[in-house]
Amino acid sequence: MSEAAAPVFPYRLIATDLDGTLLRSDESVSQRTRDALAAATAAGAAHIVVTGRGVPWTRHILDDLGYEGLAVCGQGAQVYDVGAHRLLTSVTLDRQLAAVALAKIEAEVGPLYLAASRDGLEGEVLVGPGYSVTGRLPSTPFTDASDLWSAPLNKIYIQHPELSDDELAEAARQAAGGFVTVAMAGAGIVELLPLGLSKATGLSLAARRLGLKAADTIAFGDMPNDIPMFAWSAKSVAMANAHPDLKAVADELTTSNEEDGIAAVLERLLG
Repeated sequence: MSEAAAPVFPYRLIATDLDGTLLRSDESVSQRTRDALAAATAAGAAHIVVTGRGVPWTRHILDDLGYEGLAVCGQGAQVYDVGAHRLLTSVTLDRQLAAVALAKIEAEVGPLYLAASRDGLEGEVLVGPGYSVTGRLPSTPFTDASDLWSAPLNKIYIQHPELSDDELAEAARQAAGGFVTVAMAGAGIVELLPLGLSKATGLSLAARRLGLKAADTIAFGDMPNDIPMFAWSAKSVAMANAHPDLKAVADELTTSNEEDGIAAVLERLLG
């Protein structure tokens, strides 16, 4: 009697966002999702985490997963070799352009609450007065605005006392879109990035290192910052909890991050 054939997975690369996608609301990854990813990788696919978080805010999650491959962090700014604990690429924000961008945005909408992510494997997240950090991620408060510009940055976070995230992101694009890329990455998370940077930038670099390309890729996400990654990938899947703008461009919708939406798709594709 012949052995059962090993499952065949139709994509060679699985790209997953973290928050609202791979992670549940308590920042855990379900056993079902872990098993589905393990089965897909056993069938020949590579898994790359593609997150807006910088490496310092991502490393503990990757370690918990036993993850040793490449990860794309910082909204595409950082390609990180997890097993070697080494940054392969890191794109920094031009601080002069960022200061001009902030001034233009504040001229339109009034004072902003600010935070910033410093470059590097141990880069701190600096948080200014009034800025509300999501969850319990480590951050360093600052009160002197000069501290914001004293070391290389990957991104600046902005919040507004009255505008919604969508309203703030649109106002920032209108005022400063020629100086920075504006990304909306989650509740209370509007970011100013190096001009032209996106998750697709980092994912394409990481894929190339693995000898893979867009045609090999299925991507999962939940927020507008995943739109460039969806456009780059051959197949895109939005979570049930996704932002309407992402659902509008997705090839497929799955169940929510709380309901193992990634696992549901991977299990079906594995047959």
